[in-house]
Amino acid sequence: MSIIRKLKHPFIWLSRFRNRCGYGVHSPFAFNFITNVIYERLPYYAYRTLPMQERELARHNKGKMFFRESRKVSRLLFRLVNMAQPDVIVHVGRRSSAAVYLQAAKTTATYLYAESFSEVSLNDGMPIDFLFVDAEAALLTAQVLDNLLSRHSSQSIYVFRGIGYGKEMKACWKKLQDDERTGITFDLYDLGIVFFDKKKLKQHYTVNF
Repeated sequence: MSIIRKLKHPFIWLSRFRNRCGYGVHSPFAFNFITNVIYERLPYYAYRTLPMQERELARHNKGKMFFRESRKVSRLLFRLVNMAQPDVIVHVGRRSSAAVYLQAAKTTATYLYAESFSEVSLNDGMPIDFLFVDAEAALLTAQVLDNLLSRHSSQSIYVFRGIGYGKEMKACWKKLQDDERTGITFDLYDLGIVFFDKKKLKQHYTVNF
């Protein structure tokens, strides 16, 4: 996060304060997701060992472009994968400590990492069960978004980091919200979370995270 965004973050948090803890949310699914996944505070056993794995990954990538994801975001990614139990996890963008948390939540899942979308290799027709995109590093064009949305299943979860970081990312996030293929979406400012279950009423939620 840039220095300017760090300075702005407390004010953004305060502006979203009323959108905390599921207050005012009437959808049972959305309320459960906000309270039991986004705000969950259970001390998972894996949390004890993951910081050590983060440091090991950083040492392994010494001299390369490596991003230390915030502990709050990393742990949320862990909880999301733990909830979804995907068979395929795709991670696009900078090499980061998030990789440790994404893989730890379901060790049997196939984990695919790529610095850019052009490097993502999937069999034709193979859906992306869980997608994490560091949108500050991976270029999200209209063509890329269309391709990503064509690879979902009803159980897929897509997570985009940096949806509030600049006009281009805000525009991409708006396209994702409005696309007829997406379902319920959650705006956490740092993260945007997209569901695709069309059996649930399409709605957008802003969450103070």
